[in-house]
Amino acid sequence: MLPASAKNKIEQIWLDVIAGGVSQPDSVIEQLTYLMFARQLDEAEAEIESAEILGDSQPHIFGKSDVEQLLRWRNFMGMEAKELLRHFTENVFPFMKHLNSDTESSFSRYLSEATFKINEPLALKKVVQGLEELFRNDIKGLDMQGDLYEHMLGKLNSAGRLGAFRTPKHIRDLMVALMAPTPDMKICDPACGTAGFLISSAEYIREHFEKTMTTEQWEAFDSKTFTGYDTDETMCRLSCMNLMLHSVRNPHLQKQDSVSKDFEAHDLYDLCLANPPFKGTINEENVSPTLSSITNTKKTELLFVALLIRLLRIGGRCACIVPDGVLFGSSKAHKSLRKELVDNQLLEAVISMPSGVFKPYAGVSTAILVFTKTSGTSGEKVWFYDMKADGFSLDDKRTPVSENDIPDIIERFHHRENEEKRERTEQSFLVPLDEIRSNDYDLSINKYKKTEYVPVEYPPTSEILKEIEELNEQIQKETAELKRLLEG
Repeated sequence: MLPASAKNKIEQIWLDVIAGGVSQPDSVIEQLTYLMFARQLDEAEAEIESAEILGDSQPHIFGKSDVEQLLRWRNFMGMEAKELLRHFTENVFPFMKHLNSDTESSFSRYLSEATFKINEPLALKKVVQGLEELFRNDIKGLDMQGDLYEHMLGKLNSAGRLGAFRTPKHIRDLMVALMAPTPDMKICDPACGTAGFLISSAEYIREHFEKTMTTEQWEAFDSKTFTGYDTDETMCRLSCMNLMLHSVRNPHLQKQDSVSKDFEAHDLYDLCLANPPFKGTINEENVSPTLSSITNTKKTELLFVALLIRLLRIGGRCACIVPDGVLFGSSKAHKSLRKELVDNQLLEAVISMPSGVFKPYAGVSTAILVFTKTSGTSGEKVWFYDMKADGFSLDDKRTPVSENDIPDIIERFHHRENEEKRERTEQSFLVPLDEIRSNDYDLSINKYKKTEYVPVEYPPTSEILKEIEELNEQIQKETAELKRLLEG
């Protein structure tokens, strides 16, 4: 959540971009993305330099010559307006576009057609100064790329044009921690947006395996580990830049409607992580038959879960966010999807999240589904968890609070063998599959959670009546006193 000071500065930066000759909101976002990328490249280079001092040698982004160093944000942002526009257009922007020399890479593909459209020198100068002040003073240390981009999306007439709202970083990190990805996995998000899940996965792998990864694993990390699909080219372009800043230079990113019949990928990935679009529909004739065989519907929230099953290899695992309706919807499509998860896959967990998780942008109640793809064999029990707090207030402000169930969720999920004796009145418990089947495959936690009623003891009626009489006497006495004062 961006602070008010940041939002005010973004408003002014937005107006400055418009003054620079860019009028369409989605084009404004695109131009700002390029400038943000230029600044973040400079920050990434500074981190490489710091690591080098400590003995950790990594490839540099910028060369050592004066000409190449002038491509860094810190060295060109102070230029006079006309020189800044010329330098950025002729030198910095082409450098960014050709940063990845592999012409077959997603980065090269999506940035090869990119154009820089701010053509008014003073406007560019103001935008550069505004972004520098914004990053330096207002949003430093926040999940700034996502928060800033999400706020800009909100300025469009229809934010859905560029994809669904992003998943908060702490929720992404929770899901990744549940899945515990390794360097040997192939990881996919079929509705990747700004590549948040892929970046969280990359961060997890680096944190846990960086010191032990082989040369082959690093090569895979750079090119084969991460795959993302999105229907919007702007999102694919942003994902490329975002991943490159996280040391993933050649991810497989593709502009693709992954639930359409034109998308034929299957049995490819070890791990899928996703927060698919909610409440969307697709033309019936364009739905992939392999998805219709699992759930015959046009609803994207159901089709995407079916897609995730199809994308996984046998033994591959998935954590995905679904709206609550997927858990208990009564339509034939809803039931057939849940039946598939319960009877033909290994459904591991249903984690119910409070409705405030996606505020202020959406108030929908959601859950995280965790499952493993099998060859038709199911498990014995499903683990349910009722998340009540995620470390932030559940109102539109989303301010940090001390209450946070996330560490408990991670700990209990990875030690589910200790959950056997948990009562249904507690925050987490196991439910046998047969019980779920007998409840029409309902996966809502309230179907199985028991409410513990604590009896309240009230005083005898005679005591209550006596208190009422005493109160009436007091009221009459004070009323009489008030009348006396008014008459006197």
